[in-house]
Amino acid sequence: MKNIIFIILIFPFVGAAQNTFIPDDAFEQELINLGIDDVLNDSVFTSAIDTVVYLYIPDLGISDLTGIENFSSLTELFCYDNQIVSLDLSSNGNLFEVNCSNNQLISLSVKNGNPSGLWYFTAVDNPSLLCVEVDNISLANYSWQIDNTAVFSTNCSVSSLVELQSKRKITKIIDFYGREVVDVHYNSLYFYIYSDGSIQKSIYLK
Repeated sequence: MKNIIFIILIFPFVGAAQNTFIPDDAFEQELINLGIDDVLNDSVFTSAIDTVVYLYIPDLGISDLTGIENFSSLTELFCYDNQIVSLDLSSNGNLFEVNCSNNQLISLSVKNGNPSGLWYFTAVDNPSLLCVEVDNISLANYSWQIDNTAVFSTNCSVSSLVELQSKRKITKIIDFYGREVVDVHYNSLYFYIYSDGSIQKSIYLK
């Protein structure tokens, strides 16, 4: 009889649901609006978010996307026009499209082990962002969009960034037709060639 009682007492703990910490109220409120969460209590059931593949959350006053790491099936993330300061997508290996433009980013990592899977990436209009951590610098420079004041690197630590910025200088700017230009214009495509041999594609949008 004692053994039976013991099993009944521990069973609820074995099957307890796991929660993901969501400290930003604006982020969690939108999860509630989308039917993913139900109570504003700084947490959401992990089982409710690990199957979400599309997250469209622009212009909601979000400043912290902590918890995004457990959206393990996420393929599309649109979180532009917020106040996000730090964004770590290193655990989101299924990402296909990301737009985190016009935030207040100072830290951004998309080093998720699957650089070729990320087809569209833009993080422009983040003037305080100096470095974006990636798996493959050449691939990122080819088609991903960031501000001209930022760089792609496999290591965005402070010491590495200082060394990188001191060595990396723009040597030439060319347009779509390969012509060298001095002045850049809105709504035009340009290629920035740096002293380290890397090339960054940028489009100025107005």
